[in-house]
Amino acid sequence: MTEKLRTIEVDGMTLALRITRKRVKNINARLVDGELRVSAPSWVSRADVESAAAELARTLVRRERAREVNRRHDAFELARRVASRFPEPPAVNGAQFSTAQRSRWGSYSVRTGTIRLNAALRTMPAWVLEAVVAHELAHVSHPDHSKAFWRLLRRVCPETDRAQAFLEGVSWLGGAWGSLPPVERGLLGVASDDREPVGQLRLPWAGSSPGGGAERLERGSE
Repeated sequence: MTEKLRTIEVDGMTLALRITRKRVKNINARLVDGELRVSAPSWVSRADVESAAAELARTLVRRERAREVNRRHDAFELARRVASRFPEPPAVNGAQFSTAQRSRWGSYSVRTGTIRLNAALRTMPAWVLEAVVAHELAHVSHPDHSKAFWRLLRRVCPETDRAQAFLEGVSWLGGAWGSLPPVERGLLGVASDDREPVGQLRLPWAGSSPGGGAERLERGSE
């Protein structure tokens, strides 16, 4: 039995939600051309199905966005270019943007030589992205934040302090945005009555729709 089609909001994007009751053990979801198709056991309550659907949709949307971002931007080439500035260039075997990395701007695995970058960085100035890459690579020589670490980092990336201040501002605004009164949001987001955008903070996947094709996800999988 298929329930009535409705819409849900996920990361600022509107998806059509289609729930079908089937003889399945788990709640499953597929994202097909902007429609979230959910199959669920008949015994699970509607509230639980909708809660699970929102969780699965968020994972699917962000996963698809990560693929799109990595198709458009060659993070690997940028990382190799930044690594070449070091006196002893760290190994860089791969680099990619991630939509699952929410609490950190970047990370580097010494074991694999792979850099993972918060996907939101792709929409920021190039010097900010390069500073994050340089920061992670500097930890290969200095695992802490000692004076030697900052000396090396500022040597290979003179924009380090500027980028750090920029990211602190972004982090503050991202955390405070939902609690700001409408007038203050307007002052930060528009320049005049004609609503021309000025430095507007926009999530990279806001307003976009997942690419064609389908992806399937089961609750609890990642």
